[in-house]
Amino acid sequence: MKFTKLNAYSEGKVELCRRNDSIEPHLYTEYGVKKGLRDENGNGVLAGLTNISKITSSEYVDGKKTPCDGKLWYRGYRVEELIRGLAPDELGYEKIAYLLLMGELPSEDALADFKSTLSECRTLPTNFARDVIMKATSGDIMNSMTRSILTLASYDDNANDTSVANSLRQCIQLIAQFPLLAVYAYHAYNYYENMSSMVIHRPDPSLSTAENFLMMLRPDRRYTATEAKVLDTALIWHMEHGGGNNSTFTTRVITSSGSDTYSTIAAAMSSLKGPKHGGANIKVMEMMADIRRHVSDCTDKEAVAAYLTKIIKKEAFDRKGLIYGMGHAIYSLSDPRERVFKSYVEALAAEKGRDEDLALYRNVDELAPVLIAQHRKIYKGVSPNVDFYSGFVYDMLGIPMELYTAMFAVARIVGWSAHRIEELICMDKIIRPAYMSVMEEKLTI
Repeated sequence: MKFTKLNAYSEGKVELCRRNDSIEPHLYTEYGVKKGLRDENGNGVLAGLTNISKITSSEYVDGKKTPCDGKLWYRGYRVEELIRGLAPDELGYEKIAYLLLMGELPSEDALADFKSTLSECRTLPTNFARDVIMKATSGDIMNSMTRSILTLASYDDNANDTSVANSLRQCIQLIAQFPLLAVYAYHAYNYYENMSSMVIHRPDPSLSTAENFLMMLRPDRRYTATEAKVLDTALIWHMEHGGGNNSTFTTRVITSSGSDTYSTIAAAMSSLKGPKHGGANIKVMEMMADIRRHVSDCTDKEAVAAYLTKIIKKEAFDRKGLIYGMGHAIYSLSDPRERVFKSYVEALAAEKGRDEDLALYRNVDELAPVLIAQHRKIYKGVSPNVDFYSGFVYDMLGIPMELYTAMFAVARIVGWSAHRIEELICMDKIIRPAYMSVMEEKLTI
């Protein structure tokens, strides 16, 4: 699609916009503006209260705030304990989703009923895949899914009913449908854009969310128990992370305006697709591929350290000076998601014969925090985050890179839903922060 005149017009006006939209940096300090809604120490501005989850990265020792190993709670439970509490062959995504939505762990009967409800909702309107998903296909699966979410509203007779009961019904339906929207969007893209085969499998009512995703993605429908367990664990770790992350805050902002569930979740999707939020694992994969191209022996720690130093000094990779997958806006000493997830990564790598790749990840995991501390002024510790390994996991599972951020959405729809319901129940004000105008008044034309 070409708009030659419009393109030329835009190019000619960019400098005008830059000149008139620039604000002197010192004014943010002068007026006490917390850029990014964070203070000088990186702490988020308090914007609300929640019962859904909690993140801890520091504790007070002798009256002094001190970094500590990260902790993540869902509804009062440490997430790693929830995962450890599952049987070796138990897939827990549905149980933990129920916990986040309803606020308590389900009984056996409640869990069976919830799984049955998800299975019943794991379908799309008649001809939806043909008429919506297969039209105007794109490698941007997040855009394809967002379009599908908004279109689903047209099939809902009560789309604009924002009561808690109806919103909960819509959220559970979307939780069930997200894997289909993601997988089918990829298959359509793969067929029309990559000139490959297109296979559309219907979900199996007897399978879990993780199992169905793998089954629907693969032409032969086959997957191992280890693969299903690792994907299930990844979905649990990604389904919620406090109310202050960009997409969840977006969910609460849109909900506070009185908008419907479909519009709210579509807005959250638009936030998540931003590379500063949901695309971190893709950058890790790209960085690792770059290291492999430039380091002949990735088991050689000295060689890996030398190249990581070049990355930090903006002499290699994308020249932004970042080692992707290292550090987190909240966690300092450790990301609890990464610590527990690592053991599952190792099990899958052993099954897939990816020992050499795992060795590279281990070396970067060990070396990067030390090198970053040497070359950067940081106010807190740096450690691997969950995105450091998640891309590697998806690669070992045969999930194409186009689906990486969509996988994040398939998990995070649960957290978004929980926060939407909490916002509907607890709040009655539209979220409306203030902006200080520094505009110069002009008295004459």
